[in-house]
Amino acid sequence: MAKKTNPENTTRNTALRRPEWLKVRLGTGNNYGDVRNLVHDQNLHTVCESARCPNIGECWSRRTATFMILGNICTRSCRFCNIEVGKPAEYDPGEPLRVAEAVKKLNLRHAVITSVARDDLSDGGAYIFAETIRQIRKLHPSCSIEVLIPDFKGDNDDLDTVLEAAPDILNHNVETVERLQKELRVQATYDRSLGVLRHAKQRGFVTKSGLMVGAGERMEEIVQTMEDLRTIKTDILTIGQYLPPTKMHYPMDRFYTPEEFAELKRIGLELGFSHVESGPLVRSSYHADEQIPK
Repeated sequence: MAKKTNPENTTRNTALRRPEWLKVRLGTGNNYGDVRNLVHDQNLHTVCESARCPNIGECWSRRTATFMILGNICTRSCRFCNIEVGKPAEYDPGEPLRVAEAVKKLNLRHAVITSVARDDLSDGGAYIFAETIRQIRKLHPSCSIEVLIPDFKGDNDDLDTVLEAAPDILNHNVETVERLQKELRVQATYDRSLGVLRHAKQRGFVTKSGLMVGAGERMEEIVQTMEDLRTIKTDILTIGQYLPPTKMHYPMDRFYTPEEFAELKRIGLELGFSHVESGPLVRSSYHADEQIPK
């Protein structure tokens, strides 16, 4: 008789062959080149490049990009992320203006601003987030603004610094189900992330969060996470396939099928999210310009 295995303790296959639906197209054309050149010429960072996002070709060809402020070295060691971990350099006070100038030159309808975690700063980088929002409003007022923020160690005063600059969407990712938080997000907690979203919603902001699947979670845990987010009235949800950047990162458990992503979208909409972006290649800012509140 075959020995039974505990699904919680099985060794996951880190070299699974990618299915057809996970193949991506390379970036080509003038738009892709324009965005790439502008980002590099302005000495800016994008999460598109730093996190090796699979959608960089599509998004840059559409003249959209997620700007990553406060450098490209993170103070946290999340096991799913490809961004370099270490001691960051001093932040550049001129960065908000350069980001705003790039947003204006690209004539963006919707800009997404994110950052590495900066636990070395007294405010976690909240002032630079707020100043970036203000500079974009000044130079390109027709552009809506989404910020994808860290948890600021749960400090609501720092969070309020960002909110007082009035972003159109406040995005903070829970990333994974509650059971896997400590394994994937070493210096973060599930309750703290929910607290960030709860506080922003209580202040009247449109809130958004993102979830990876394929790290060993169960379907009922995904649904529970969606229910937890809806309990605090989170408006927008993104769900995408977890893909380990390297063999050194947290191993993947399995690939979800397009049909499973469609079912998760159906469940999310049924729970009351105003928008659910669910698919194998979905990331936090994927099609973010289509999620702007009407």
